[in-house]
Amino acid sequence: MPMAYKIPESVLVVIYTPGPDVLLIKRADVADFWQSVTGSKDALEEPYLQTAYREVHEETGIDCRPGTPLHADLCDWGVENVYDIYPEWQWRYGPGVTRNTEHLFGLRLPSRVPICLNQREHTAHQWLPYREAAQQCFSPSNAEAILLLSHLASIGVSA
Repeated sequence: MPMAYKIPESVLVVIYTPGPDVLLIKRADVADFWQSVTGSKDALEEPYLQTAYREVHEETGIDCRPGTPLHADLCDWGVENVYDIYPEWQWRYGPGVTRNTEHLFGLRLPSRVPICLNQREHTAHQWLPYREAAQQCFSPSNAEAILLLSHLASIGVSA
């Protein structure tokens, strides 16, 4: 059976508390690679919002899908990053695909909640003050997204 290539359209979901403390999860396949929730669309027509619901639930056990108490707390930040796919991961994408579009979301929790990691993808989690979380991130676009928390709060947007 041929390998299904990843779609080069993904979400990044910054999960945070009012502190703001930010949840970081450690990838299983790369040493010391801390990140927020990320994941690619399952189908080209899948809305980014649906991808965000799915990835948050798959990677952390947090349910923010429609009909859940946290549904209203998932916010589309209206920001997209386009970046070069790291060479070591290009094999996951189709021939000639070198760039990914990442759509940013924030999930504001009232407080820290228990996390249930998918051990095939992530091996640990930690809650950190947002500036420390940004420094811990492997990905520059993830760090920038976390630092947006202070900007969004300063202009009165419910980050």
